[in-house]
Amino acid sequence: MGHSWSKRSEQKATRRQRTRAVRDDFMGEETETSLQDSQTTTKASSQIHSQDEGYGQFRVTLESLLTRSHTEQLATWFGYAPANIDRINRSDNPSRILVQCMDERGEISPTDISKLTEALKHKTIGLGGVSVKIEEAFANYRPMIDSTTVINAKTEFLRQLKQRYANQYDAVQPIPYIRDRLFCVDRVFVEGGIEYLIVNERTRVCERWGKLNSYNDIFLDENIKSVRRILEGEPGFGKSTLTLQIAYDWCNGIAGSVSDKYEILILLRLKQLGGVKSIFEAIKRFILPRDSSVSESDVKGILKESKSVLVILDGFDEYPEQEDDGSSDVWRIIKMDMFQVFDVVLTTRTACLPKDSAPQTKRIRLTGFDDRARDEYIRKVVVGDDEKAATTIKRRLQDNPVLADLCQVPLFFVMFAHMIYEREELEKFKSVTSFFRYMIWCFHHHMRNKMKDENVPKYDLFEKDHHVLDRIAFEGLSRKHQQLIWGKEELREQLGQDFYDHYVRLGILVEEKVIDVIPTSESLTVSNFLQEKTDVRFYHKLFCEWYAGNFLASRVAKDNVRYVSGNAIAKGYHRVLNRKDVCSILQELDPFDLQYVFRFACGLNPDASGKIIKYLQHKENAQNFAVLCILEKEGDIKTILDSIRALCFRTVEISYRDTLLLQRSTIQLLDFATTEEISISCVYLYNCYSTVDLPGGNHLQLKSNLSIPVLTTVKELWIREEAREITAEEFTGILQYSSKCLALKELRFHYCLLPPYVQAESVSVLRLRNVKVIWNSGYGVCQLNLQTYLWEHIDIYSRRVVGVMTDEDYKLEVSYIRQMQEEMRRSKAS
Repeated sequence: MGHSWSKRSEQKATRRQRTRAVRDDFMGEETETSLQDSQTTTKASSQIHSQDEGYGQFRVTLESLLTRSHTEQLATWFGYAPANIDRINRSDNPSRILVQCMDERGEISPTDISKLTEALKHKTIGLGGVSVKIEEAFANYRPMIDSTTVINAKTEFLRQLKQRYANQYDAVQPIPYIRDRLFCVDRVFVEGGIEYLIVNERTRVCERWGKLNSYNDIFLDENIKSVRRILEGEPGFGKSTLTLQIAYDWCNGIAGSVSDKYEILILLRLKQLGGVKSIFEAIKRFILPRDSSVSESDVKGILKESKSVLVILDGFDEYPEQEDDGSSDVWRIIKMDMFQVFDVVLTTRTACLPKDSAPQTKRIRLTGFDDRARDEYIRKVVVGDDEKAATTIKRRLQDNPVLADLCQVPLFFVMFAHMIYEREELEKFKSVTSFFRYMIWCFHHHMRNKMKDENVPKYDLFEKDHHVLDRIAFEGLSRKHQQLIWGKEELREQLGQDFYDHYVRLGILVEEKVIDVIPTSESLTVSNFLQEKTDVRFYHKLFCEWYAGNFLASRVAKDNVRYVSGNAIAKGYHRVLNRKDVCSILQELDPFDLQYVFRFACGLNPDASGKIIKYLQHKENAQNFAVLCILEKEGDIKTILDSIRALCFRTVEISYRDTLLLQRSTIQLLDFATTEEISISCVYLYNCYSTVDLPGGNHLQLKSNLSIPVLTTVKELWIREEAREITAEEFTGILQYSSKCLALKELRFHYCLLPPYVQAESVSVLRLRNVKVIWNSGYGVCQLNLQTYLWEHIDIYSRRVVGVMTDEDYKLEVSYIRQMQEEMRRSKAS
């Protein structure tokens, strides 16, 4: 006890002596020799500023302006440990201790005191007058920044950035369970499809997607020139891999890449930034090494003085703070309230776009692997010059029809290609679920071959029984702010040591060392607030969705099942679910963000699939999503056909809001229904139609570049294109397409401008089948007379003709469309 007290007294005395010496230095009471010694100890290589006379005088003035009450309020505001606050209060000079601590923690520096002044001005402290005096003192004493020191600090900062990025891009794992095979990203990166959203500059209407030749065009193409860009894509489409390739290009000075344009690259993973409000704190904690002497203030100063900066915020869909509460720099950057002259790229899933992005934001999307990209990956990464092996992989891909669609997803294709190359036998897959199940089996099989025989039974059990991991994954995804990262100790305690270690060795769970800020009562120095810890995540979010899908399937399969709440495990609490509870479980998940959870659940359990599909078919705007789940079902063909009939009995909508994967799956279902001669009541194309195949009219092309083949069993086709002007040639092509839809009874257009007349040959087949061509125009409803080829007004109630459309009538329609275009432009601009 006495020794502890004595040690604290010595520390306190030493701290007083150090502070008094600093004050004496700046008051001119030291010798010439001590001044020279002080100058030689300045760390010019790692700091933007020098601890010179101006800053020292400011600290002395600051001490005099802060009362004992102020120090207690500020220490509480900055989150000091209670024991430290008590020590400040008991000090003979609490303001001096607080100022020293604020300097060490970066809350004040020779170039920035904004954290202090913001705290003083906040309504909970209410010391605006004190803040004004402090700002005046800072302006008087602020030191001149030595240019040589700036250069040295910037050099060190850039070196640390490049080292951090090299550690990331040199450790790419195409197959996570083969841990000894790490690649540089440039060795495995292959460009897939990439597009940008074309917006009509006059009307501000999103018209269609245009193709980019290369990912470098994101930053170089004049069509998407902006300081704010969103890079979107479905799960597994390679968004994060692309950011690593960009980092590789920048670090290695690749000609024609971002290295030509940007002096500094900041790459942050948003999933790590939960609770981190300051972007400069994020850079310090998650990019720079733990022992870096570059402070948050240094980072701020370097960025401010840099000519060109690219900031990449990767994984908005995994960002814990999805809603803007006004306190996060990430949201300020997204809304362009911060870093206004920096180029910023935000990556995210298509279904999780930020609601309040800046109006200048350009949208780019990844569309996956086509045949060319798949062939390039096989030869570049998997087989090299082995032509026979390349042919075998492509043949096996063709032998699995469902994989043609699946392998547009780069993550799936990469694993598929490597698994084929590693294994002679390969089953045929009928769904995403069957493929993913096989992939998980490969993880365990690879590990089983490497372990001792006596461990096999235990690890077989881990492969089959993973219900705790299922529950953890489900509860993480079903939260309002999804939890995708867990602390190692917490997760290991829930899973058990052996299970946890096994899944880490498999590669399904991945450990990451991170720096965390942990308050401590032992010391006030900032170094003791930084502590290394181990976080754990799934190899990819899709793996989290796989185990969450297992949980959902088991819980929904039976109505009366026991559901154990994760928060109540320690209390042994569990309850019985009824039908209402099952519905409430489904409502916890957003099917458009977590589509694979629903799809996996439907593929894993037939009983669950029926209930999930029924739920989706009655959920607003989710009927089309049921398509994806129907295609996952395992069972007799009659059950699947009955589900498709039920869906096609209603209107099948394809919308511009739908993801590329959802549009593709809906088209696949329509094509399947046509092949099985299932009647399709109505297909509704909502602001997604682009053009028609000319000449011939053999398919309709969507703005997503997907095509709808001739649907011989569809009864009604509706096309809604707001403020769109359809040319005579295009209209003729649509009529030709419609004539090939043998069951078609009605073709209807909404809110677009059609030509005033048509050519006779384009309607001859429609006339023979008595197909009605309806135009819901701005001033009523018109029907095309297939005998005279003129538009006629019809009464909306009796459907009887009430007059022929005159030239004056048509001019009104043109005026209406022009007005709609202008209103849409103004609405977009505001």
